[in-house]
Amino acid sequence: MDRSTRALVAEVPQRGRLLEVLVRPGRREPVRSVAEAEVVAGLGLTDDHRTRNRAPDPTAKRQVTLIQAEHLAVVAALLPQGRSVNAALVRRNLVVAGINLASLRDRPFTIGAVRFEGTGWCHPCSRMEEVLGPGGFQAMRGHGGLTARVLTDGVLRPGDTVAAVDPVAAVADDAADTDDARADHRHDRSPRPEG
Repeated sequence: MDRSTRALVAEVPQRGRLLEVLVRPGRREPVRSVAEAEVVAGLGLTDDHRTRNRAPDPTAKRQVTLIQAEHLAVVAALLPQGRSVNAALVRRNLVVAGINLASLRDRPFTIGAVRFEGTGWCHPCSRMEEVLGPGGFQAMRGHGGLTARVLTDGVLRPGDTVAAVDPVAAVADDAADTDDARADHRHDRSPRPEG
């Protein structure tokens, strides 16, 4: 049976793993690895400086950033210094392995019980020259990871499973949740007093 490219793109059989959760306490401050982190829908990681003094915005596209652990070795190999590169240097929030981040772009996915939507590529900035040395920006191009929005509240921990959600199933689940909420609302109505 010949399968179309569209079907192959839609089907993501790999399941990855969250290796590390990183928070940035402040702009230009060292990144910290944490054992767990609370995430808020429409906002991001509660301990990250980007979420402080902000209200949730469900339309914001860069609520968390992800990097693929397998790409860190590629970035290191592309640096003229031949140095090792860890995720804290590139200042991404979530380090994942075992699943291609490109397959999560523009689609819903889960990490543990938390639901996300991949919103785009996390392109490197000029600061990569500073933290990785000369050639750092070019080494990161195409390996900078993914940006995502947070769709549900929850807690993330290293070891959580990373999995793509079938977009058709996600729409059906959302519709079912809306129908359930409407049904609950209808059943919770108290009768109006007569008179």
